[in-house]
Amino acid sequence: MMRTITPRLRTLVLLFLAVTGALLAGAGPASAHAALTGSDPAQGVVVPKAPDQVSLTFSENVSTNNNSIRVLDPKGKRVDLAKPSNLTGTTYGVQLKSGLGNGTYTVAWQVVSADSHPVAGAFTFSVGAPSKTVASVGDQEAGGGVVGWLYGFGRYMSYAGYIVLVGGAAFVLACWQRGSGVRAMQRLVVGGWLTLTAATLWLLLLRGSYTTSGSVGDIFDLNLLGQVLQTKTGAALVSRLLLLAAAALFIAVLFGAYDKREDEEKRDLTFGLAVGGTVVAAGLAASWAMAEHASTGLQPGIAMPVDVIHLLAVAAWLGGLTALLVALYRAPADTPVESAAVQRFSRVAFGSVLALVATGIYQSWRQLGSWSAFTDTAYGELLLVKIGLVALLVGIASISRRWTGRLAAAGVTETATVEEAPEEEETAKETVKASAATKEASGKAAKSGTGVPGGSGKAGAADDDPERAAQLARQQSARETARQRRLRDADPHRFGLRRSVLAEAGVAVALLAVTTVLTQTEPGRTEQDAKATTASASSSSASNSSSGALTLDMSFDTGGKDGKGVVRVDLDPATVGSNEMHVYVQRPNGRAFDIPEVKVAFTLDAKKLGPIPVNPDHITTGHWAANGVQIPIAGDWKVSVTVRTSDIDQVTVSKSAQIG
Repeated sequence: MMRTITPRLRTLVLLFLAVTGALLAGAGPASAHAALTGSDPAQGVVVPKAPDQVSLTFSENVSTNNNSIRVLDPKGKRVDLAKPSNLTGTTYGVQLKSGLGNGTYTVAWQVVSADSHPVAGAFTFSVGAPSKTVASVGDQEAGGGVVGWLYGFGRYMSYAGYIVLVGGAAFVLACWQRGSGVRAMQRLVVGGWLTLTAATLWLLLLRGSYTTSGSVGDIFDLNLLGQVLQTKTGAALVSRLLLLAAAALFIAVLFGAYDKREDEEKRDLTFGLAVGGTVVAAGLAASWAMAEHASTGLQPGIAMPVDVIHLLAVAAWLGGLTALLVALYRAPADTPVESAAVQRFSRVAFGSVLALVATGIYQSWRQLGSWSAFTDTAYGELLLVKIGLVALLVGIASISRRWTGRLAAAGVTETATVEEAPEEEETAKETVKASAATKEASGKAAKSGTGVPGGSGKAGAADDDPERAAQLARQQSARETARQRRLRDADPHRFGLRRSVLAEAGVAVALLAVTTVLTQTEPGRTEQDAKATTASASSSSASNSSSGALTLDMSFDTGGKDGKGVVRVDLDPATVGSNEMHVYVQRPNGRAFDIPEVKVAFTLDAKKLGPIPVNPDHITTGHWAANGVQIPIAGDWKVSVTVRTSDIDQVTVSKSAQIG
């Protein structure tokens, strides 16, 4: 009964819980990036005189440097003084030079959020009256470009190295202890250690440029490296390197002294290695949790241990899967992975998925935000891709478990297969032994200057040649290995298991890639909070009856690459006659969006007036303005904005408003 019911129930539970956990928790370790929630002066305002300072308020504490907040005059020259200071709470300010003239000023900022990710943006304000400006802050997102790509690749390789290192070692200790003597398993775990070590050094070197200029030339700047070492992320990377030294000692014992022990002696050493390995693996996982996502936001004291458990579960599942794949394909014919080891890994994987679901539910409550974020944000769209991959992975895993059950039920092991042909096996072994004896005798003969006893003619000549004897021995050994592999591959249960595990590993690689991208994408909660803050500010401006100003926000999607955003139209005083109009185009995350063209048209359908076209002038990144916009009569006007994001991608959005 257990063999017919339990695997099916386990498959259903795995599929339901894994998909539910992914749906609720998303990337697991993802957290909020900092978002700009306010500024003084506010974006787009016109102040009567130049302020003494510019202050920015963020959704969380951020790290700053000398170039974190730059204020540029209409000619593009910096007018800010000294390094930004923390004024109060999450508000940071920079002092301005005295005697600033009228015109439009650009504020460009780039900071590092508490979860270690760089965030940036820009906006404008005017003194006296708006003017044209030559100030440019570029359109490259923080953490982007070549350095951003290299840093992302380093993050992916660090996760992959950790998973292979921890999962491979756990597979040997918990599932297949005979694997400690298999060369392929040794190479796998050592390869994971080398990958994680190299990736950690790579990230440490790139970190300075990644969080500041993004320039390839700054990668080897020792001053930036010194600054990185003083940050929380730098300390975490150095701690990871120290823990990797302890991991090297663990690997040496696992594949050295442990492999040479007898089975009874291994039991005591297994317990010690399990405890020590768990401590090192948890410490490595903590190097991510203490510096990045879990260390900020709600309940960091709970979130960081939960994040450690999450990473350990991922490593046990996906890393163990990789080790199983290597064992099935690369284990020597005389040391095949037993069906019992596969069954033990199946139980470990099931427990890992349960742990992932439990930690994911907590992360969903803490970080996700709302269900609408799945379709309204880039983070949510990536998350849907991950959900599909998780469902696919669990589905393939159910097939692997069926093959495991058949393998165990049939009692087919490599030893049993070999026993089916005892005479052939013994003959092959004798052949190999004879070849080895011939090689040894030839070597002795070569040293003594005599031939092999009994050798004569061509055979004796061959025996007199030690190289020839060694070559014959290698050929015999290769033929024997090939024969045993053919016998192994003839087992349909084992062959089916190998194929399904290979498919699982392929999906796991894609899943890890999507998760890495998610950890660098602004989460839906932050993006929606930023939108809500902008909408609240806009509503406040629109309801200001004393000034009569009108503000309209309209979302757009041109359908092309990078074609989503929000356009805001400010009309002041929004009355009959001459008006001043400002148009701001932003990305979904609130950052200024510089696009090729913006057009505005006013239509009063009730009086069959319009459309009245207005072509505003481009002021600076994401900002257009026009003076003297004439509204002939009062009424419910339709304001249409045409946004073009490329040569072929454009869209027109509109909204009605009472003017006059």
